[in-house]
Amino acid sequence: MDLLARERLVRQRWGIRAAWLVLALAAALFCAWRFAASSPLQTNLLELLPETEADPVAEKAVDTLAAALGERTVFVVTSRDAGHAKTAAVDLAAMLTASGAFRSVTAKLPPFDLSQIGTLYLPYRFGLLTPADRAALTDGSLTLHDALARRLYNPLRGGLATPLADDPFGWLEHWLAALPLATSNLDIEDGLLVAHRGDATSVLVVATLPGSAYETKVEQAVLRAVSRGDAQLRTQFPDVSLARTGAVFYAQAARSAAERDVHLIAAVSVFGIALLMLWIFRSPRLLALGFVSTALGIVCALAATLLVFGKLHLVTLVFGASLIGEAVDYSIQYFVVYLGAARSTRERWNPWRGARAVRPALTVALTTSLLGYAILACVPFPALRQIACFAIVGLCAAFASVLTLLPALLPHAPKRDSRRLFDAAARLLASWQRCLGGPRAWLVAALLLIVSAPGWLRLSGDDDIHLLVQRDASLAAQEQTIRVAIGVDNTAQFFVVRAETPEIVLQRAEALGVALDRLGDTQSTGGWQSVTSFVPSAQRQADDRTLLAHRVFDDPAALRATLIAAGFRDSVADAWLAAYRQSANAGPLTLDRWLAAPWSRPFRHLWLGATDTASHGYAAIVIPQRVTDANRHSLEAVAHASSGVVFVDKAASVSKLFGEYRAYSMIWLAGALVLVLLLSMFRYGLHGGATVMLPVLLAVVVTLAVFGYARIPLNLFNCLALMLVLGVGSNYAVFLREGCVRDGADLGAVWTGVLLSAATTLLSFGTLGASSMPALHSFGVTLALGIAVSALLAPIGMPAHSRRTA
Repeated sequence: MDLLARERLVRQRWGIRAAWLVLALAAALFCAWRFAASSPLQTNLLELLPETEADPVAEKAVDTLAAALGERTVFVVTSRDAGHAKTAAVDLAAMLTASGAFRSVTAKLPPFDLSQIGTLYLPYRFGLLTPADRAALTDGSLTLHDALARRLYNPLRGGLATPLADDPFGWLEHWLAALPLATSNLDIEDGLLVAHRGDATSVLVVATLPGSAYETKVEQAVLRAVSRGDAQLRTQFPDVSLARTGAVFYAQAARSAAERDVHLIAAVSVFGIALLMLWIFRSPRLLALGFVSTALGIVCALAATLLVFGKLHLVTLVFGASLIGEAVDYSIQYFVVYLGAARSTRERWNPWRGARAVRPALTVALTTSLLGYAILACVPFPALRQIACFAIVGLCAAFASVLTLLPALLPHAPKRDSRRLFDAAARLLASWQRCLGGPRAWLVAALLLIVSAPGWLRLSGDDDIHLLVQRDASLAAQEQTIRVAIGVDNTAQFFVVRAETPEIVLQRAEALGVALDRLGDTQSTGGWQSVTSFVPSAQRQADDRTLLAHRVFDDPAALRATLIAAGFRDSVADAWLAAYRQSANAGPLTLDRWLAAPWSRPFRHLWLGATDTASHGYAAIVIPQRVTDANRHSLEAVAHASSGVVFVDKAASVSKLFGEYRAYSMIWLAGALVLVLLLSMFRYGLHGGATVMLPVLLAVVVTLAVFGYARIPLNLFNCLALMLVLGVGSNYAVFLREGCVRDGADLGAVWTGVLLSAATTLLSFGTLGASSMPALHSFGVTLALGIAVSALLAPIGMPAHSRRTA
C-alpha cells in the first residue's frame, strides 16, 4: 500500500473516531442538561398504565381523582393512651411544619364558623328537601303541627343547627345535617380529628405537598422530615405508633426499588460480562472496546428516549441496564472475526473487510431484534413504548458503531492466537451438531413437542394489574391501618355522568343516586358521594318548591295561624312568609355559587365541569362508598341502564386490557414467526430458512411448556417477552449459519462467539428475573429461559455438512 493510500486510511479512521466522539458528547451533554434542569425520571405508577377507557372524559376523571389525592399526605398517630396520642399528633404536626417539606400541615382544626355553610343555603331553603321530608310531605304522614312540635321540642341539635325564625319546620336543618361533610369514624376532640377503636385512640394529621409527589426534591424533603419526626416520636412516646400514606411515599419507594434494580442489574451485567470477555478474549483492550460500543448505544438510546418522550420512567431505565448484554453481542461477533484472523491472515488483516464479513449476520440479527421491539412499540402501554424506543435506538447505535467505529479502532491484526480455545469450541460444536443436526433435527423437534404438549395443557393466564406495578408491602399495610382507623373505604371505582348541560348532568346524577339506593343489602354500596348532595338540580329544587307550595304555603293565613299558635311572634311568622315569596325571584342554587364557597374545596373533584369533547358537554363524578365483587356486576348494570353514565374501574379496565393484549400477543408472535421465517427463507432458501428458525421456535415451545409444568400463569409480559426471544434467540442460529457460508470463517470461533453472546445476554436479561417489579420479573424469567434454549439448539440451523476452516 502506497503512502498516499495509508494517509487516506488514517484520515478516514480519525474522521470516524471524531464523528462518534461528537455524537457521544452531544448525546451525553443533552442527557446531562435534561437531568440538571429538573429530573426527568418518572415514578408515577399511573404513568405506566394505558388509557383504558373509550371515553376520554373517564380518563380525565381518573386524572382528576389522582391529582386530588396525589398532593395529600395522611398520618395517623395511635396509642392506648389518648393523651399521648393527641400530644404526639400535635408535636408531629409542629415538626413537619418546621421542616418546610410541606405546604401545610393540619392536626388541630382551625376555627371554622359552621354558619358559613348555612348562610350559603339559606336563600334557597324553600327548594331544599331531604328524601325523608319530601316523602313525609308527599304522603301526608306528618302534619305541619306535628312537624312544628318536633322541631320546637327536639333536645338534640346538630352542629349545623338553623335559627327557628329562619327554619321553623327544620327542613333546612335536616338538609344541612344530611350533607356528606364527614363520612368516617372521626370525631372532633380538643380540636383534633380522633377515632376510637377498642382501647386505642388514633389522631389524624393531614399534610399537603408543595409540589408534585413525583418530584425528586419533594420526595427527598418529605422522607427526611417524616423520618426525623418518627424518630422523635419514638423517643418521646415509645407507646405511640405512626402510620402514613400518600402518593409521595409510594413514589419514593418505587424510585428506591428501581434504583436498586438498576444498580444490581448494571453491576451484575458489567462485572459478569467483563469476566467472560476477559476469560475468552484475554484482552483488556477488546473488553474496553466492547463496552465503548455498548456505552454508545445506551447513551444514544437515553438521549433519544428523552427527546421523544420528554420523560424517562424508571422501568425503562431498569430495562435499559439489561440491554448491555444484548448490545455487546454485536461487538463480540466482530471480535470473533478479528481474533480468527490471527490463524492465517495476520499480515493481511483488513478491519473493513472484517466488518463486511460480519455485516450480513449482524444485519439479520438486528432485523429480527428490531421486529420484536417494534411490536412492543405498538402496545398501548407508555412504559413498553419507552422500552421499545430505548432498545431500538440503542441496538441501532451499537450496530453502527461495530461496523464503523471498531474497524477504525482496530487497524492492526491481533497479536494473540486463540487456536487452542477455538479448536476446543470446534470439537464441542461438531459433537453437539452430530446430536442435533441433519435428519436428527426433526426427531429432536418431535420429541420436544411431545414432551411439551402436557405442559401446554396446564397453561393458565393471570392478567391482574399488580403484574405491572407492585406497591410497597409496608406502605400498603400502613394504608390499610389508616383506612381501618378512620373508617374510610377508599375506592378507585366510580361513575362518570355526562350530558350537554350542567343541569342535565345533575338530573342524571340524581337518578343514578336513586338507582344505587334501591340496590339490595348484598348489592348495596353503603352510600355514595355526588355533587348533587351539595347542589340539587334546578328541576329538583323547583319540584321541592312546588311541593311546599301545595302542601305548606297553599293557605298562607292558616300557616301563619299555626306558627303563631306554636308561639312564634307575628313579626317572625310574617318575615318567614315574606322570605318564601321573595325566594321566587332568587332562582335556584347553582354550581358556580357552591364552587365559589371556600368550604367546598374538599369536594370540588366531584364536578369535572366542561369537557374537551366534540359535543362540548359537562361531566360529574359519583363515587360509591363500597365496591366489592358481590356488587360490581350490579353497579355496571345500573350504569348501563342509566343514560349518560359509565362505570369506571381503572384496575379492572387495565386487567381486562392485559387479557385482550395477551391473546393478541400470541397472534402477533405467530405472525412474527411467519415473517422471520420468510426472511430466513429469502436469505437461506426453503430448507435452510426452516432449519434456522427451528431453534427459536422450539425455544418458544419449551418455554411455554415449562410455565405450564411449573403452574406459573402466563401474563402479557411473558407473551411479549416471547417476541424478544424470537428477536434475540434467532440470532444464534443466524450467526452459525452465516459462519458456515462465510469464506475463511472459523466455526470454532463463531461457536465461541455464540456461546459468549448467549452468556452475556443471559447475565443481563436473566437478572431482570430478580427485579422487584413484577412486569420486569416476568420479562426476565421468560427471556432467560427462551434464550438459553435458543442458544443450545442453535446448531440445528447449520447446514448438514459443515466443517471448520483453518
